Amino acid sequence: MDPMDLCINTQTPLLQFSTVIPENGQTRYWPDSVDLSELKEGADYRFSPGGVTRMVFPLVKWLHHHGRVHAAHWVALNPNGPPVVRLPGLTLHNLRLPSDKMPAYGRTKEAIWSAAHGTGPGAAEDLFWSEEFSEYAFYNRRTAEYLRRLDQREDFDVFYIHDFQQLQVGQMLDTLKPKIFRWHIPFEADAIPAEWRPVLSGALASYDVVVVSSDRYRDALRSFGHAGRIVRLYPYVDPAEYGRPGPTEIEGVCQQFGIRPEEVVILTVARMDPMKGLDRALRAFARIAPEFPTARLVLVGNGSFSSSAGGVGLSKGAQYRADLEQLALTLGISDRVTFTGHVRQSELDALYERCRFTVLPSVREGFGLVVVESWLHDRPVIVSRNAGVAELVRDGENGLLVDPDDLGAMAGALRRLLERSSPRRGFTRAARDSAEVCSLETAMHGEMAMLDGLVEI
Repeated sequence: MDPMDLCINTQTPLLQFSTVIPENGQTRYWPDSVDLSELKEGADYRFSPGGVTRMVFPLVKWLHHHGRVHAAHWVALNPNGPPVVRLPGLTLHNLRLPSDKMPAYGRTKEAIWSAAHGTGPGAAEDLFWSEEFSEYAFYNRRTAEYLRRLDQREDFDVFYIHDFQQLQVGQMLDTLKPKIFRWHIPFEADAIPAEWRPVLSGALASYDVVVVSSDRYRDALRSFGHAGRIVRLYPYVDPAEYGRPGPTEIEGVCQQFGIRPEEVVILTVARMDPMKGLDRALRAFARIAPEFPTARLVLVGNGSFSSSAGGVGLSKGAQYRADLEQLALTLGISDRVTFTGHVRQSELDALYERCRFTVLPSVREGFGLVVVESWLHDRPVIVSRNAGVAELVRDGENGLLVDPDDLGAMAGALRRLLERSSPRRGFTRAARDSAEVCSLETAMHGEMAMLDGLVEI
């Protein structure tokens, strides 16, 4: 089959760019087009954290390396980046929204997010008829218009559109070419207000394929009444991106974050977002902390692109961290809890190697790639039953499953792994087999079967 031309669309950009010139601290004004090779990672830009970008970029690289893609273009919302960024085999297009439209767009998407994750009252039932929703629709319309103009120049074979922020792009994109929509957040039919259903159903019906991250979400989407093609593809990571640092590197990272040699580390890796259930982890840890005086809970993560100053500009990440810090103080464990904020991949690898086990306490989770990362580092995992990845966890074999609202059960799981001097024994082999299910090479079989089938049509 001839190589395809692929257009990708996400809200979160692959790269987040600095707005300040490192040499003099002045405001940076980017040219219309830059070559990434001319910029310095860490000073000029950084890779966006989060599961969507960590999946999509390896996909593009794999397709390019294996000659399956001739050219790939990636369109995303990026208020502070140069309009066009060139990488080998990939061109990034950074869109902007007028500053007066960003707040309403952000509130609308957060309302949808909250409803899907069950972390708050969510939006009003008439959300899709509200004035604020018009800004969400405006963003989708502007994106669709940009994709259409780009298609006129590049003549794409497939559009691969990711996540709920881009939900309406498929309806607004005036083309008969194949369109894939990948739904990354949880899909629970009973969480969707009845008033939302016609709009949501119409948007999903505009795609040739809807991809979900678990069998449970596939079944829920079918029960919701979606009659189109649904494909379950587990999210994935590229194992080659994860290093195994030595003792010197691990010791340096521990010194950086104040982790003492005698301490036993419990690790969470998550955005600062109420959906992640980090308050549950703190409360469960407080219950068992007196029994294990050398245990330390380390929380890795910052806000999402939406909550960053360079993104949509919502404040929930900083506010949630402040709430967690206050909770740790109230629980009397603030001296036993470390908040690292965002860390580089090499530092994260060191923390995975240093920890005894990891915890994913999410209230609800689209999938949970941190579990796969833990398995790649041979670490046991405690996983919320509400996470999509839970269907890959065999309780007691490759991890422990808990109800995130049952603090007694979560505390018991912490105690169980802390009491064992070597909890990895018995978990390691099963964990490696489970990680293989979510590896890049395994996932590409499903991705290519879907893409090839659409292009052949």
